[in-house]
Amino acid sequence: MQIRELAVPDAYVLDLVPHGDARGRFTEWYRADVLAEATGFGLTLAQANHSVSARGVLRGVHFALVPPGQAKYVYCPAGKVLDVVVDVRVGSPTFGVHDAVLLDSEQPRAVYLAEGLGHAFVSLADASSVTYLVSSGYSPGREFGVHPMDPELDLPWPADVEFELSAKDLGAPTLAQAREQGLLPTLEQCTARYTELRDA
Repeated sequence: MQIRELAVPDAYVLDLVPHGDARGRFTEWYRADVLAEATGFGLTLAQANHSVSARGVLRGVHFALVPPGQAKYVYCPAGKVLDVVVDVRVGSPTFGVHDAVLLDSEQPRAVYLAEGLGHAFVSLADASSVTYLVSSGYSPGREFGVHPMDPELDLPWPADVEFELSAKDLGAPTLAQAREQGLLPTLEQCTARYTELRDA
């Protein structure tokens, strides 16, 4: 398993190693020690989510208020998705910057994003399965979104896909509007949270 930081600080892609034989395939898709070595702290597991999406389903850009925020470890065991991380932390030198990783079942990878970062993905195949480990449970009053088609973000969505979004995501504000409304976490809040986790 190899890990490297993405263009968005505090987000990582992990290249996984599948082991196969005549019986099938085995993949270690999560290693706490590898992640902790890169981030300086472990992932507190509070909830595990699983979604199945038809081609074109786009989920996000979602984030949670900090503290505590919600770190995510994302893996696609079946199908194919384009996974996108966005820096929505006000005050970050990379505010508004994104990075994208193709997650699929053929060349397995995982993406980790720390608390305070935005997350989205689009399914590129029918019945794409995404599992994600999260550091805090669902809390509707603390979870928000930014519109995934915000021209300021200019996210790298494929041109050959007909998108399907939830009503909530369709009604989400742009990044600028979310900032004006005070919905976004700050880099200061996130840095304090990361320090707290490292010192725990």
